[in-house]
Amino acid sequence: MEFLRPATWDEALAAKAGHPGALPVSGGTDVMVELNFDARRPPALLDLNRVGELARWSRDGAVLRLGAAVPYSRIITELSGPLPGLALAARTVGSPQIRNRGTVGGNLGAASPAGDAHPPLLAAGRDVLVEAASVRGTRLIPIDDFYTGVKRNALAPDELIRAVRIPVADGPQQFSKIGTRNAMVIAVCAFGLALHPRTGTVGTGIGSAAPTPRRAADAEEYLGAVLAGRGLWESGEPPGEEVLRRFGELVTAAADPIDDVRGTAGYRRHALTVMARRTFTWAWNDYRREIRSAA
Repeated sequence: MEFLRPATWDEALAAKAGHPGALPVSGGTDVMVELNFDARRPPALLDLNRVGELARWSRDGAVLRLGAAVPYSRIITELSGPLPGLALAARTVGSPQIRNRGTVGGNLGAASPAGDAHPPLLAAGRDVLVEAASVRGTRLIPIDDFYTGVKRNALAPDELIRAVRIPVADGPQQFSKIGTRNAMVIAVCAFGLALHPRTGTVGTGIGSAAPTPRRAADAEEYLGAVLAGRGLWESGEPPGEEVLRRFGELVTAAADPIDDVRGTAGYRRHALTVMARRTFTWAWNDYRREIRSAA
């Protein structure tokens, strides 16, 4: 197995073009597990740790550009304001050691349906873009088009993830995850929710309950219509138990879970219903406090 260690981004792209089968490594928290258990034997490893620009983030107005190698620990400490949903999800990732090494870019590259970063990225809106680059140029992949199958993504063989462009939160966001224990666990299922009062919409993201991470589009449309139709964005009043129940049902209907060693499909459906209702209630309570303090 070859080990490629570029020092610059241009060198990294050239190495990937010359070795399309090379597996990128930054934090290595997923890659090393697969190598240790002999689940994968790539012809080469492409170490990106010397490419400093991947570990930087920047903000341009209402969009935050998150470098592919910014670790979860920095998202928690530096970005909980502009990206609250992603920061909440980052807090649930592994141990402190894993959070210091693991990255959103690695989560996207692995494309596991159980990846913790996926639900908040989907909930953040359809304007979330994955910045993919190669020696041929750069393209922006909408987050809804990025996941193509179980542990498969839309990257071409010669492309690397450079960054993710995420709209800065304009309302409260929440994340909920269920595991077989309280910490350092792969999600049995997960759910992300974001309120977007600027557009009067609601964003959702389902994790570990379908072949790919996905949003609950019908649930988003239903809840957004209720909040707008009843003037609740302006009043801040809760929509009522019947609306929450229907929202949970629509979230569950969007999932396609399986039975596996971590949980049954039936349990995942039940858990998603509960998480959908709870995350919306938490986010809406935060929103009510915001509009009341602004009044």
